[in-house]
Amino acid sequence: MANIVAIVGRPNVGKSTFFNRLVESRVAITTSTAGTTRDRHYGEAEWNGRHFTVIDTGGYVQGSDDVFEAEIRKQVELAIDEADSILFLVDVREGVTGMDQSVAGMLRRSKKPVFLVANKVDTHDKEAYAAEFYGLGLGEVHSISAQSGAGTGDLLDEVVKGFAKPAPEVKDERPRIAIVGKPNVGKSSLLNTLLGADRNIVTPVAGTTRDNINTHFKGFGFDVTLVDTAGIRRKGKVEDEIEFYSVLRSVRAIEESDVCLLLVDAQDGVNHQDLNIFSMIEKGGKGVVVVVNKWDLVEKDTKTAKSYEEEVRKRLSPFTDLPIVFTSVTEKQRIHKALELAMEVYANRAQRIATRKLNDVMLPEIERMPPPMYKAKAVHIKYVTQLPGVVPAFAFFCNLPQYVKDSYTRFLENKLREHFNFTGVPIRVFFRKK
Repeated sequence: MANIVAIVGRPNVGKSTFFNRLVESRVAITTSTAGTTRDRHYGEAEWNGRHFTVIDTGGYVQGSDDVFEAEIRKQVELAIDEADSILFLVDVREGVTGMDQSVAGMLRRSKKPVFLVANKVDTHDKEAYAAEFYGLGLGEVHSISAQSGAGTGDLLDEVVKGFAKPAPEVKDERPRIAIVGKPNVGKSSLLNTLLGADRNIVTPVAGTTRDNINTHFKGFGFDVTLVDTAGIRRKGKVEDEIEFYSVLRSVRAIEESDVCLLLVDAQDGVNHQDLNIFSMIEKGGKGVVVVVNKWDLVEKDTKTAKSYEEEVRKRLSPFTDLPIVFTSVTEKQRIHKALELAMEVYANRAQRIATRKLNDVMLPEIERMPPPMYKAKAVHIKYVTQLPGVVPAFAFFCNLPQYVKDSYTRFLENKLREHFNFTGVPIRVFFRKK
C-alpha cells in the first residue's frame, strides 16, 4: 500500500503550489475529486521509483480568525493521525509566526516523521533567513521553492528514504469489500449488524497501521474480508460534516478493496461528499455498489424507489452501469442483498474475455458505427484485446489512435457493457498504433 504524505501549515505558505508540483511535474497519476471548491484534495506522486499519496490540507478554512485557526488545528490533527510522513511548510519571507509555533508544538508531540520545509527560498539571500526556523525544534530545515522546484529533489530524497519497506504479506484470496461513505451514514451499523447475526462467523484479520478494521466475515454463503472505515474516526474534535475528512478516511479503505459498498443517506441523497468518494472508487478501478441506507425513514409512494434510483444515476453519470440497493440497517432490510450484489460485481471485475470473442462482437459494432473522420482522414480499427491487470482494460489497435475522440471512446465502452456484464465495474479503453 502506498505511503501517505500530508502537507500541513498555515494559509498562504505555498502548500497547494507544492502539492501541484508533486502530483503533476513527475510521471505520476493525478487523482481529482469533483464537486468541491478546490480541484484536488489528494493525488498520487512518484519519486525514485517510490509511489506515495499526497494529501493537501490547505484551502478548507472559512470564517473569522478564530475559526480559521481552529480549522487549521483540526487539519493538522488529522494529518498527524492518518499520514505516514508530514511535510510542514513555512514561509521564509514572513519568518516564524504564532500559528507556525502552534503547529510545530503539535508536530513535536507526534511520533510521525516530520520534515520542516521553508518555502519561497528563491534567492540565495533568503537561504540565510531559513535558519530562523531551527528555533521551532523540528530538526533540519529543508529550503525549497515550490514555484520553481528548487530544492524539492533533495527534500523528496529524504522523504522517500524513510518509507518503510512493505513487509511480505500472506495473500488474502478472499474478496475485499470496503464499506465507505460520509460520516453518520450507517457504516458501523452495517458492519455490526452483519457480524452480530452469528457469533461464530467472525475471525480477526490483521489490519493496517492506520487502524482500518478488517474483518473476516464467513456465513450465509459469504466468505469475504470486510474493510470498514468507521473505526478510523478517533478524534472527537474533528467535525464529521467537513468534506475533507471523510474523503481522507476513505483513501486507504478504497485502496485495499476489490469492491466498495458506497453508503448514501436516503434522506440526504447523493451530495458532494458522496461524489468525491465515488470519484475515488471509479478512478481506482474498484467495483462499486451504491447502498441507499435509512430507506425506512423516507416517505414512499409506488414510484419512490424508481424515481430515486433515476436521480442517483443522474448524479453519478456518466458511470451509471452499477447496482443500487435500498437498505435499512436498523430494520435489517436487504443488507445481505448488498453483499450479494458486491459479489456479483467482484465476479464481473475478475472476468477475462477471450480475444476471439471480443473481436467477433466488437468489430461488427465498429463496422456499423466507425470512428468519425478527422482532418479528412479515416480511423480504421482492426483488432481489440483485453489487457492484463485487475482493472478491466481493452486496447483497440488502429491506424490513427490520436484522432479518436472521447465521444467514440464512450461509444465503445457502452458497447462493451452492452455485450458483456461489467455492471458496477469501471473499465478502461485505450487506442494503440497498429
